[in-house]
Amino acid sequence: MKVLVTGVAGQLGYDVMNELAKKGHEGIGSDIASFYNGIQDDSAAATQPYYSLDITDKKRVDELLNEIKPDAVIHCAAWTAVDMAEDDDKIEKVRAVNADGTKYIAEACKELDCKMVYLSTDYVFDGQGTEPWKPDCKDYKPLNVYGETKLAGELAVSSLLEKYFIVRIAWVFGVNGKNFIKTMLNVGKTHDTVKVVNDQIGTPTYTYDLARLLVDMIETNKYGYYHATNEGGYISWYDFTCEIYKQAGYTTKVIPVTTEEYGLSKAKRPFNSRLDKSKLVENGFTPLPTWQDALSRYLK
Repeated sequence: MKVLVTGVAGQLGYDVMNELAKKGHEGIGSDIASFYNGIQDDSAAATQPYYSLDITDKKRVDELLNEIKPDAVIHCAAWTAVDMAEDDDKIEKVRAVNADGTKYIAEACKELDCKMVYLSTDYVFDGQGTEPWKPDCKDYKPLNVYGETKLAGELAVSSLLEKYFIVRIAWVFGVNGKNFIKTMLNVGKTHDTVKVVNDQIGTPTYTYDLARLLVDMIETNKYGYYHATNEGGYISWYDFTCEIYKQAGYTTKVIPVTTEEYGLSKAKRPFNSRLDKSKLVENGFTPLPTWQDALSRYLK
């Protein structure tokens, strides 16, 4: 298959390109920069064909997709800076990327009759209660601009296309970019104690493991909404930090605090990021390994 991947300079796009090559597919990367500016190595992400693409430019999206004529598009590009998205001077840009850009890609996919994978988030829900969110739940109630714009992207994809996979993920980490683990390791080097919230519950998603699932998906026609994070049970950010330090051999003391006590964040965060992933198995997909195992592989 010929597959266009957007956002290849990010954590997930990088791993998706490498997974496509591993499975014998033709991966074509794109991102906003004029040249690939992710990890410079000999991986497929760094060496396969690359196109500069501003997804907010509908004309350019149409031109590029018509030139490439992919069998599938895995759309990883997004505005993901959750707090910055709340700034008055950024909201329009966030909407242009997450909502309009996604719509333009979906429209081009419809024209070409190709499959589309759209990566979304548990932030489309309000994060209340303790029940895991089911993939086909329609009780949307985003708490922040990021969640609102990702939901708008979802609605564009599901209304325009039939051949789509909307895959919601949470707590993402990968080698190619900034993430929570890198942040906590850096903090742990310079601090004896660190305060981490213990009332936001979910599960991490390792992009290396997720990439394998996404490529498995495009090889099928089992379209629809899915939730995909690593297995291993639901945890808090505090639990995650404790395990990070344990596996990394740090002695930094982790102090649990509530979201209210922690303060600091501009965008409201969901307390309940539990995602029900049973639909993956029901449709014959292999679940991701445990987050503990993913963490140990990531740290190596």
